[in-house]
Amino acid sequence: MAYQLFQIIHLFSVITLAGVTFAALAAPRPEGRRFSLMCSGILALLAFVSGFGMSGLAHIGFPAWLIVKLACWLGLAAVTGLAYRRPGQVKSLTAIAALAIFIAVGMVVLKPF
Repeated sequence: MAYQLFQIIHLFSVITLAGVTFAALAAPRPEGRRFSLMCSGILALLAFVSGFGMSGLAHIGFPAWLIVKLACWLGLAAVTGLAYRRPGQVKSLTAIAALAIFIAVGMVVLKPF
């Protein structure tokens, strides 16, 4: 039961983090900055804790695909803040966020290394 709970929290937080990130990229208005950054930080923390909770319960150790996924998580969490600091680079930040999500999903599904 604990593994499934961590999995539900992890999936919810990652999907919602992606939504918050793309919402910030779509409309980086200064009045929504505080709320977006707060939500992004909380969701990133939930994804981090629940991901390592699943890793610990599954006894998988620290494989290379997990390190790649961790880098993707860090990149996705950083894009929300960058959307407000560099609104002129929204297209490239959107591509970075989409690529980070694509690579992270690929690592989880394929576990290539």
